[in-house]
Amino acid sequence: MANALTFNRRQTLAMSVSWLAAGGVLAGCSPQAPTFKSTDITGAAFAQDLKLTDHTGQVRTMADFRGKAVVVFFGFTQCPDVCPTSMTTLAEVKRLMGDQGKQLQVLFITVDPERDTLTLLKEYMTNFDPSFLALRPEPAELKAVADSFKIYYRKAEGTTPTSYTMDHSAGKYVFDTNGAVRLFSSYGTEPAVIAEDILSLLKSMEG
Repeated sequence: MANALTFNRRQTLAMSVSWLAAGGVLAGCSPQAPTFKSTDITGAAFAQDLKLTDHTGQVRTMADFRGKAVVVFFGFTQCPDVCPTSMTTLAEVKRLMGDQGKQLQVLFITVDPERDTLTLLKEYMTNFDPSFLALRPEPAELKAVADSFKIYYRKAEGTTPTSYTMDHSAGKYVFDTNGAVRLFSSYGTEPAVIAEDILSLLKSMEG
């Protein structure tokens, strides 16, 4: 009887170890959270949404772009270097994404609504990619929009009332296909790095 009990205990222990091992294998096969080269800000309490008029005159919110990765950049059309460089970078990001570039939506939000009319913004977007959209807050709502994205901007006076420039944050926010902010990409990040991060983000959202 003792031998039978010993055998049963050993058998049960062996089975338990086998189940634990199998569980470990299964756990090891489960999808892992993606790793990014950009700053992961998943769960951030800012950059939650927007409601702005695009350069075609249509009011947009993040819900309009569900199913796509969205990159939001703040700038202005008379920016001499940072803005055109950033937008050229994003055009290259879309190209590097290949067929999946169709799942990318770039949004350019002006910090200079006094000069950036919808017509001017539309012309500006055509310099980079016809799918890119420019959004224009009214001057009175610009501060609230910038604050909601934790964006810095300041008017730097020029020699005439209309020759001023705008100092502003130059990073990019990346949203997932559900409209949640996920990544922050600093100015100067290489297009290949941003493209790789967005492709990883899109893959993680599949299924």
